[in-house]
Amino acid sequence: MNKWLEGRVLENRHWTPALFSLRVAGPALDFEAGQFVKLALDVQGERVARPFSFVNPPGEEPLEFYGVIVPEGPLSPRLACLQPGDVLYLSTNPSGFLVLSEVPASEDLWLLATGTGLAPFLSILRTEAPWRTYGRVILVHAVRRASELVYRDMIDAIGRARGERFRYLTFVSREDHPGSLAGRIPAAIRDGRLEAAAEAIAPGRSQFMLCGNPDMVKDVTTALAERGLRRHRRRAPGHITSENFW
Repeated sequence: MNKWLEGRVLENRHWTPALFSLRVAGPALDFEAGQFVKLALDVQGERVARPFSFVNPPGEEPLEFYGVIVPEGPLSPRLACLQPGDVLYLSTNPSGFLVLSEVPASEDLWLLATGTGLAPFLSILRTEAPWRTYGRVILVHAVRRASELVYRDMIDAIGRARGERFRYLTFVSREDHPGSLAGRIPAAIRDGRLEAAAEAIAPGRSQFMLCGNPDMVKDVTTALAERGLRRHRRRAPGHITSENFW
Protein backbone atom coordinates (compact mmCIF):
# COMPACT_ATOMS: atom_id res chain seq x y z
CA MET A 1 0.00 0.00 0.00
CA ASN A 2 1.18 3.52 -0.73
CA LYS A 3 2.79 4.99 2.38
CA TRP A 4 1.50 8.50 1.64
CA LEU A 5 -1.90 10.07 1.11
CA GLU A 6 -2.49 13.38 -0.59
CA GLY A 7 -4.13 16.28 1.22
CA ARG A 8 -4.98 19.77 0.09
CA VAL A 9 -4.74 22.91 2.22
CA LEU A 10 -8.04 24.64 2.94
CA GLU A 11 -6.74 27.28 5.35
CA ASN A 12 -3.43 28.35 6.83
CA ARG A 13 -4.04 30.49 9.92
CA HIS A 14 -1.13 32.39 11.42
CA TRP A 15 -1.68 33.07 15.12
CA THR A 16 1.72 34.77 15.55
CA PRO A 17 4.76 35.10 13.27
CA ALA A 18 5.88 31.67 14.53
CA LEU A 19 2.63 29.76 15.14
CA PHE A 20 0.26 28.47 12.49
CA SER A 21 -2.63 26.04 12.00
CA LEU A 22 -3.31 24.09 8.84
CA ARG A 23 -6.79 22.87 7.94
CA VAL A 24 -6.51 20.12 5.37
CA ALA A 25 -8.96 18.29 3.14
CA GLY A 26 -7.88 14.70 2.77
CA PRO A 27 -8.88 11.07 3.03
CA ALA A 28 -10.47 9.81 6.21
CA LEU A 29 -7.90 8.57 8.72
CA ASP A 30 -8.66 6.14 11.53
CA PHE A 31 -7.10 7.53 14.71
CA GLU A 32 -7.72 7.96 18.42
CA ALA A 33 -7.89 11.44 19.93
CA GLY A 34 -4.40 12.36 21.11
CA GLN A 35 -2.54 10.61 18.31
CA PHE A 36 -0.37 12.12 15.59
CA VAL A 37 0.37 11.59 11.91
CA LYS A 38 3.34 12.59 9.77
CA LEU A 39 2.94 15.54 7.40
CA ALA A 40 5.33 15.77 4.47
CA LEU A 41 6.44 17.90 1.54
CA ASP A 42 8.87 17.19 -1.27
CA VAL A 43 12.01 19.27 -0.69
CA GLN A 44 14.81 19.18 -3.25
CA GLY A 45 13.84 15.74 -4.46
CA GLU A 46 13.38 14.27 -0.98
CA ARG A 47 10.15 13.75 0.94
CA VAL A 48 10.64 15.42 4.32
CA ALA A 49 8.21 14.46 7.10
CA ARG A 50 7.55 15.40 10.72
CA PRO A 51 4.86 14.28 13.22
CA PHE A 52 1.90 16.57 13.96
CA SER A 53 -0.93 15.84 16.40
CA PHE A 54 -4.51 16.10 15.25
CA VAL A 55 -6.41 19.09 16.61
CA ASN A 56 -9.71 17.78 15.24
CA PRO A 57 -11.41 14.86 16.98
CA PRO A 58 -11.85 11.55 15.16
CA GLY A 59 -14.57 11.63 12.53
CA GLU A 60 -14.55 15.42 12.14
CA GLU A 61 -13.49 17.15 8.95
CA PRO A 62 -11.36 18.88 7.89
CA LEU A 63 -8.16 17.62 9.45
CA GLU A 64 -6.37 20.26 11.51
CA PHE A 65 -2.79 20.57 12.72
CA TYR A 66 -1.06 23.16 14.91
CA GLY A 67 2.62 23.91 14.38
CA VAL A 68 5.53 26.17 15.22
CA ILE A 69 8.09 27.42 12.73
CA VAL A 70 11.57 26.10 13.42
CA PRO A 71 13.59 28.76 11.54
CA GLU A 72 16.31 26.42 10.27
CA GLY A 73 14.05 23.41 9.94
CA PRO A 74 13.55 21.71 6.57
CA LEU A 75 9.76 21.40 6.84
CA SER A 76 7.94 23.78 9.19
CA PRO A 77 8.89 27.04 7.38
CA ARG A 78 7.57 25.52 4.16
CA LEU A 79 4.35 24.28 5.78
CA ALA A 80 3.81 27.77 7.20
CA CYS A 81 3.94 29.21 3.65
CA LEU A 82 1.34 26.87 2.14
CA GLN A 83 -1.69 28.50 0.57
CA PRO A 84 -5.25 27.18 0.04
CA GLY A 85 -5.16 24.62 -2.73
CA ASP A 86 -1.55 23.57 -2.14
CA VAL A 87 -0.80 19.86 -1.78
CA LEU A 88 0.90 18.14 1.14
CA TYR A 89 1.22 14.50 2.12
CA LEU A 90 0.02 12.54 5.13
CA SER A 91 1.27 9.18 6.33
CA THR A 92 -1.24 6.34 6.41
CA ASN A 93 -0.55 5.24 9.98
CA PRO A 94 -1.58 7.60 12.82
CA SER A 95 0.14 6.53 16.02
CA GLY A 96 1.02 7.54 19.56
CA PHE A 97 0.07 6.54 23.09
CA LEU A 98 -1.09 9.89 24.49
CA VAL A 99 -4.66 8.57 24.41
CA LEU A 100 -7.31 8.03 27.06
CA SER A 101 -7.54 4.31 26.35
CA GLU A 102 -4.07 4.12 27.97
CA VAL A 103 -4.96 6.22 31.04
CA PRO A 104 -6.64 4.82 34.19
CA ALA A 105 -9.89 6.28 35.48
CA SER A 106 -9.73 8.82 38.30
CA GLU A 107 -11.61 11.72 39.81
CA ASP A 108 -9.52 14.42 38.10
CA LEU A 109 -7.80 14.41 34.71
CA TRP A 110 -5.05 17.01 34.28
CA LEU A 111 -3.92 17.91 30.76
CA LEU A 112 -0.64 19.86 30.92
CA ALA A 113 0.77 21.36 27.73
CA THR A 114 3.46 23.75 26.64
CA GLY A 115 3.25 25.49 23.28
CA THR A 116 1.97 23.33 20.44
CA GLY A 117 1.62 20.42 22.86
CA LEU A 118 -1.90 21.81 23.26
CA ALA A 119 -3.00 20.16 20.00
CA PRO A 120 -3.70 16.57 21.14
CA PHE A 121 -5.63 17.80 24.17
CA LEU A 122 -7.96 19.85 21.99
CA SER A 123 -8.75 16.66 20.09
CA ILE A 124 -9.33 14.71 23.32
CA LEU A 125 -11.51 17.39 24.90
CA ARG A 126 -13.90 17.39 21.95
CA THR A 127 -14.72 13.72 22.33
CA GLU A 128 -17.01 12.19 24.94
CA ALA A 129 -14.28 9.96 26.38
CA PRO A 130 -12.94 12.30 29.12
CA TRP A 131 -16.43 13.24 30.27
CA ARG A 132 -17.50 9.61 30.65
CA THR A 133 -14.46 8.66 32.73
CA TYR A 134 -13.43 11.67 34.85
CA GLY A 135 -15.32 13.94 37.19
CA ARG A 136 -13.28 17.03 36.31
CA VAL A 137 -10.86 17.89 33.54
CA ILE A 138 -8.23 20.60 34.04
CA LEU A 139 -6.44 21.95 30.96
CA VAL A 140 -3.20 23.82 31.67
CA HIS A 141 -1.42 25.63 28.84
CA ALA A 142 1.99 27.21 29.42
CA VAL A 143 3.50 29.67 26.93
CA ARG A 144 6.12 32.40 26.85
CA ARG A 145 3.88 35.29 25.76
CA ALA A 146 0.15 35.92 25.98
CA SER A 147 -0.19 36.08 22.18
CA GLU A 148 0.60 32.35 22.16
CA LEU A 149 -2.58 31.48 24.09
CA VAL A 150 -4.35 30.26 20.97
CA TYR A 151 -7.64 28.45 20.25
CA ARG A 152 -9.41 30.49 22.92
CA ASP A 153 -12.78 30.40 21.12
CA MET A 154 -12.63 26.61 20.98
CA ILE A 155 -11.59 26.32 24.62
CA ASP A 156 -14.29 28.76 25.74
CA ALA A 157 -16.88 26.68 23.87
CA ILE A 158 -15.73 23.56 25.71
CA GLY A 159 -16.08 25.47 28.98
CA ARG A 160 -19.63 26.55 28.18
CA ALA A 161 -20.59 23.01 27.24
CA ARG A 162 -19.02 21.30 30.26
CA GLY A 163 -19.56 23.89 32.99
CA GLU A 164 -17.92 23.24 36.35
CA ARG A 165 -16.45 19.95 35.17
CA PHE A 166 -13.88 21.85 33.09
CA ARG A 167 -11.13 24.21 34.21
CA TYR A 168 -8.71 26.11 31.99
CA LEU A 169 -5.51 27.57 33.46
CA THR A 170 -2.73 29.42 31.68
CA PHE A 171 0.90 30.19 32.43
CA VAL A 172 2.78 33.04 30.78
CA SER A 173 6.49 33.04 31.63
CA ARG A 174 8.01 36.10 29.92
CA GLU A 175 5.51 38.86 30.62
CA ASP A 176 2.76 39.74 33.06
CA HIS A 177 -0.67 38.72 31.83
CA PRO A 178 -3.82 39.25 33.91
CA GLY A 179 -5.57 35.98 34.65
CA SER A 180 -2.50 33.84 33.98
CA LEU A 181 -0.09 32.31 36.45
CA ALA A 182 3.55 33.39 36.20
CA GLY A 183 6.59 31.18 35.81
CA ARG A 184 6.70 27.47 35.03
CA ILE A 185 4.35 24.63 35.86
CA PRO A 186 6.81 22.58 37.99
CA ALA A 187 7.40 25.49 40.36
CA ALA A 188 3.64 26.03 40.70
CA ILE A 189 3.21 22.38 41.66
CA ARG A 190 5.85 22.65 44.34
CA ASP A 191 4.67 25.95 45.84
CA GLY A 192 0.97 25.03 45.77
CA ARG A 193 -0.21 27.67 43.28
CA LEU A 194 -1.46 25.10 40.77
CA GLU A 195 -3.65 23.35 43.33
CA ALA A 196 -4.90 26.66 44.71
CA ALA A 197 -6.05 27.62 41.22
CA ALA A 198 -7.72 24.31 40.42
CA GLU A 199 -7.95 21.08 42.42
CA ALA A 200 -5.96 19.11 44.97
CA ILE A 201 -3.31 16.73 43.63
CA ALA A 202 -3.07 13.27 45.14
CA PRO A 203 -2.36 9.72 43.91
CA GLY A 204 -5.86 8.59 44.82
CA ARG A 205 -7.65 11.21 42.72
CA SER A 206 -5.35 12.55 39.96
CA GLN A 207 -4.27 11.42 36.51
CA PHE A 208 -1.87 13.59 34.49
CA MET A 209 -1.25 13.72 30.75
CA LEU A 210 1.78 15.81 29.74
CA CYS A 211 2.69 17.01 26.26
CA GLY A 212 5.24 19.54 25.10
CA ASN A 213 8.73 20.71 25.92
CA PRO A 214 10.85 17.77 27.16
CA ASP A 215 12.12 19.88 30.06
CA MET A 216 8.54 20.51 31.19
CA VAL A 217 7.72 16.81 30.95
CA LYS A 218 10.80 15.82 32.93
CA ASP A 219 10.47 18.53 35.59
CA VAL A 220 6.72 18.05 36.09
CA THR A 221 7.23 14.30 36.40
CA THR A 222 9.84 14.93 39.08
CA ALA A 223 7.62 17.42 40.95
CA LEU A 224 4.69 15.02 40.88
CA ALA A 225 6.90 12.15 42.05
CA GLU A 226 7.62 14.22 45.14
CA ARG A 227 3.86 14.10 45.78
CA GLY A 228 3.67 10.32 45.40
CA LEU A 229 2.59 10.13 41.77
CA ARG A 230 4.51 7.91 39.34
CA ARG A 231 4.70 7.23 35.63
CA HIS A 232 1.92 5.08 34.26
CA ARG A 233 2.79 1.84 32.51
CA ARG A 234 0.51 -0.96 31.37
CA ARG A 235 2.20 -3.46 33.64
CA ALA A 236 2.60 -0.99 36.50
CA PRO A 237 -0.36 1.41 36.61
CA GLY A 238 0.48 4.91 37.74
CA HIS A 239 -0.62 8.51 37.35
CA ILE A 240 1.51 10.22 34.64
CA THR A 241 1.26 9.65 30.90
CA SER A 242 3.52 11.80 28.73
CA GLU A 243 4.75 12.60 25.26
CA ASN A 244 7.60 14.92 24.33
CA PHE A 245 6.54 17.17 21.45
CA TRP A 246 9.91 17.18 19.68
